[in-house]
Amino acid sequence: MDPVTHSLTGFVLGKTTSKNKTILITALIFSLLPDIDYILRIHSKELFLTYHRGITHGVLALFLLPLIPAIMFRRKIGFLKTYSIAFIAYGVHIFFDLTNQYGTKILSPFDSTSYALSITFIIDPYVLIPLLLAVLFSLKFKKQVRFLYVLSIVFIIFYIGVKVYCKTEARDFLKQKIEAQQYRVYPLPNDFLRWWFVAKFSDEYITGFVDLLSKKVYVDERYKIKNDPTILKSKESESVKALLSISKHPIANVKQEGDTTIVIWRELSYGFLPGERFTAKVWLKASPQGYKIINANLKI
Repeated sequence: MDPVTHSLTGFVLGKTTSKNKTILITALIFSLLPDIDYILRIHSKELFLTYHRGITHGVLALFLLPLIPAIMFRRKIGFLKTYSIAFIAYGVHIFFDLTNQYGTKILSPFDSTSYALSITFIIDPYVLIPLLLAVLFSLKFKKQVRFLYVLSIVFIIFYIGVKVYCKTEARDFLKQKIEAQQYRVYPLPNDFLRWWFVAKFSDEYITGFVDLLSKKVYVDERYKIKNDPTILKSKESESVKALLSISKHPIANVKQEGDTTIVIWRELSYGFLPGERFTAKVWLKASPQGYKIINANLKI
């Protein structure tokens, strides 16, 4: 989820559980703290893509980091109370990120596998707006503050439940229309009834849309799975390694420009996004020893 949604979540949790300002600040900080790994972006996009939503989004950090404010405020507020609000705020952040398709290494550092529920988009107005409205209305209706906050939380829980149901329906409908070895469906921005899909066959991927309203499947693109020496060589690039570290359906295409070979990798689960999002390009030239990487670029 986006930082605004995470901040609003921390504010609502803090205000719902206590009137204490220290509790509120703790909830706000811990609702954003998992994304401290954004600092990796300063070094490079490759490092960020490889380790984002890693150890700071894992179970070890979830259980250990709330100990810091709990120990600091054990006398002023109470160890258990402070630990609980920090733990909940941190945990809700991880859960919201887990609902996206990007993936979260929730078992880190014990397991580096990335897990994703793929039911909400990274910026989801149906999560953000209820929280924002609850905060705005609470400024006017101060006596109903907790009711407004609880109502927003209940709405979000209901919304996520609806998205789980719609995703299941979309996947089941896709299976009826296309015979494939693997089926995956992904959320589209601001849409309940249309889902992006990636279907894998032995030698190709098919991408497109599942429309539950019209009861139709629309094929967007077909991608042949190729085995090429330049594709294998391109995997040595840090840009490709980073992209593959978060990819569920990576596909490579090869094109020639003069004496230069360009390998273009893309992650198909984001194929509905405009432009060249989540792609890596590698430029290679032939040499007596084989192909040599001369340049690489990553877009996220």
